[in-house]
Amino acid sequence: MNTPQTTEVADTVADIQPYVQAKDFAAIVDAISPLTSEQVAALLERLPVNHLAIVYRLLPKEKALEVFERLSPRMQGDLIDGLQDSEVTALFADLDPDDRVWLLDELPAALAPRLLHGLSAKDRELTSGVLGYPKGSVGRRMSPEYVSTRTDHTVSEALDRVQRHIADAETIYTLPVLDGSRRVVGVVSLRDLMGSEPGQTISELMQPAKTTSAYQSAEEAARRSTNLGLLALPIVDKEGRLVGILTFDDAVRILEHEETEDSARQGGVEPLRRPYLATPIRTLVKSRIVWLFVLAIGATLTVQVQSHFEPTIEQVTALALFVPLLIGTGGNTGNQAATTVTRAMALGDIQPRDLLKVLLRELGVGSSLGAALGIIGGTFTALVFEPRIGLVIGLTLLAVCSLAATVGGIMPMVARALRVDPAVFSNPFISTFVDATGLIVYFLIARAVLQI
Repeated sequence: MNTPQTTEVADTVADIQPYVQAKDFAAIVDAISPLTSEQVAALLERLPVNHLAIVYRLLPKEKALEVFERLSPRMQGDLIDGLQDSEVTALFADLDPDDRVWLLDELPAALAPRLLHGLSAKDRELTSGVLGYPKGSVGRRMSPEYVSTRTDHTVSEALDRVQRHIADAETIYTLPVLDGSRRVVGVVSLRDLMGSEPGQTISELMQPAKTTSAYQSAEEAARRSTNLGLLALPIVDKEGRLVGILTFDDAVRILEHEETEDSARQGGVEPLRRPYLATPIRTLVKSRIVWLFVLAIGATLTVQVQSHFEPTIEQVTALALFVPLLIGTGGNTGNQAATTVTRAMALGDIQPRDLLKVLLRELGVGSSLGAALGIIGGTFTALVFEPRIGLVIGLTLLAVCSLAATVGGIMPMVARALRVDPAVFSNPFISTFVDATGLIVYFLIARAVLQI
């Protein structure tokens, strides 16, 4: 359902596109001036790529930066393609170090040195430090701009540090507490500092710290941060020394990004990484066609199985009627198991070492589902056709559901153990595998029961 805000943005897009084509800049300014920064960002995401820079240049400088920060990294990259070097350098310098790295990951590698060269020495050092961590790690998404304190500092000294660094720090609401070697020994909140006596020491106020290695997966660190409800998660190096923080809003942003990718790949497409309406048709085609080829090749296995058992189908033509039912049931059962286990892995409920437990659990779930469906389906089939065919359908549903749930449950775990994205083992891939094996099981059971 559209909200008044989305409707207003859609109407503005329809209004300004003729102005952009006619280069009527005054009319564009009149159309976008009443919009908030959030609405302008939503508007840009609906415009064709070649119109982005034209509209963006007409924004006031302060509002332009706010709008730029609200865009996704891929949309920021599209916008930069249409701006002049001086405009790009100014925008890049105004971003936080972690946001700069996120943007650089979306841009051609050759552009990175030019952008980094335009930064001040301090900003270049901060950004290069974040860039030094592996892609996909939380070190690549942390902010190196933070306010810390020490165990022997007083409340007054800690608050002085907050005031001196308030303009640069990513957040001031949680302060990591360090020892003499810069190792994190605790955290203290701004609320506790402001409610304490100036002469109290930080060691009296600090709480135990939850930290994460800079080399840990960004998704795992973000999941941990949000599960614990932390405003800021201290990020440490291999020696336990503080190197940055992951704020709550950045953790949520990471999870949204990862879940968008997982949802797309489970549906058999590559993630667009930009709004649908701003995505060229050729990109939509490219995001889907590879998986369609893979699934089409996989589907040939099903055709081969059916052709192999063609004599069986010719003797009992009623068997062919139930192929769609069995294929659909098996695929859906496998997809349900895969989705459930992938979600549990993302939440940290299960680990690769729990493979055997998950296998046995899904085998139990699958056999229970198969027994229930088999009794219902077999009874109905026996009444409509004959008891032997009903028995074939009942036994096949039991076997197919058990197989599909087991395979669907362990595939994401095998992927994680092999350091492959579990979403790559998408639901269409599982369906293709279960289709072929399910048909083999079906016709073998039919041969045994019907003696053909």
